[in-house]
Amino acid sequence: MRRALIVGVDYYISISPLFGCVNDAHSVKSVLERHSDGSINFGVKLLVGSGLSDGIFRADLKEAIRQLFEGDSDIALFYFAGHGYIESTGGYICPSDTKSGDDGLAISEILTLANKSKAKNKIIILDSCHSGIAGTNSNSDKLSELTEGMTILTASTSDQYASEANGSGVFTTLLVDALSGAAGNLVGDVTPGSVYSHIDQSLGPWEQRPVFKTNVKTFVSLRKVQPLLSLAELHRLTEFFPNPGSEFQLDPTFEPERSLSQEQAIPAPILDNTLRFALLQRYVRVNLVVPVGAPHMWHAAMNSKTCKLTVLGEHYRRLVERGRV
Repeated sequence: MRRALIVGVDYYISISPLFGCVNDAHSVKSVLERHSDGSINFGVKLLVGSGLSDGIFRADLKEAIRQLFEGDSDIALFYFAGHGYIESTGGYICPSDTKSGDDGLAISEILTLANKSKAKNKIIILDSCHSGIAGTNSNSDKLSELTEGMTILTASTSDQYASEANGSGVFTTLLVDALSGAAGNLVGDVTPGSVYSHIDQSLGPWEQRPVFKTNVKTFVSLRKVQPLLSLAELHRLTEFFPNPGSEFQLDPTFEPERSLSQEQAIPAPILDNTLRFALLQRYVRVNLVVPVGAPHMWHAAMNSKTCKLTVLGEHYRRLVERGRV
């Protein structure tokens, strides 16, 4: 069972309103509800505060978070977009009835509920100012307090603001892109680590810096997207490269395209070889294979050269060999 509580707050009674958080919450809900093939992913509860009639109040928000982390679900994920506040006693996320900031919901309270949860994986994603304080030890900002299975991903460090652009949070825009496929691995899994990597690489050193904290033995998949290679194609790596350092011999029969003059001078293509060559070229496109002694695979085939695995390719060959994928 995978549960997600998605919260976006634009409406505030006493402090300045925001304008993109509700839309951000809807975007996150939309991408998390289903995998890219349309199958069910998370069971999502959405709370949005866009006006007086649907404001998100502190007591209700805390109760919803408490319910999220009850039980022993596989993943309990909390996402919040809205105002954040920090002072010497800690950080807060701000529901609609916040007046001074420190009357919001303390991030430490959220962490207490998550840390005590029996859920196998607890994931907290905060797109709010100063959210990087989440998980910090109350006695030292150099230490974090995360129980096993906990992951925190925040839009900015504890001393930074979270920016908006084009009516959406910069962080959440990148988060949705990552979940939509930009952070998918070769077999189509989007993990918290790959999401952070995508966001981290997309933001420069002078921009807000995302924060990633985790205490897990293995990353879970947040969403399945269209893989760059099918599992069947990936499993064939050991067919071409049965041992570490193996090279696969090519010759002109692998290449289906040739000029009229070449047709008389070199052997004709063989269908089985051209099909294998097409797969090898797909490996090249995802950086698993490179030609040896030739600039492109076409030249390698026409000149009877070989191809070999890249470092990444050897990594996946070992995974296939050990039954890990």
